[in-house]
Amino acid sequence: VQLQASGGGLVQTGGSLRLSCAAPGSAFGISANRWYRQAPGKPREYVAGITTIGRARPVYAESVKGRFTISRDDAKNMVYLQMNSLKPEDTAVYYCNAIAPGKDYWGQGTLVTVSS
Repeated sequence: VQLQASGGGLVQTGGSLRLSCAAPGSAFGISANRWYRQAPGKPREYVAGITTIGRARPVYAESVKGRFTISRDDAKNMVYLQMNSLKPEDTAVYYCNAIAPGKDYWGQGTLVTVSS
């Protein structure tokens, strides 16, 4: 399983970006897709997650709830992270992740920089 994230860039405070990740879904044994981020000098942290099976609601970190939206397009095997009302503290490298039983897949990160 190979994950490919894209869509990062430089944006001003209050702006929006949409991250994309080519990520297989349940047909490939993947049970959930998640986004994580890592700011300079800080540990990697969970941002948002969505299951590939069923209709469970996405789960968000408190710091992004109400501003970020995770979604999947199963037909395209894509996962998205729509980020609105961006803040300087959202600056980080964002990683997409896929979970399968006993396995954990990571893509390369995409850098998001929010200027104040």
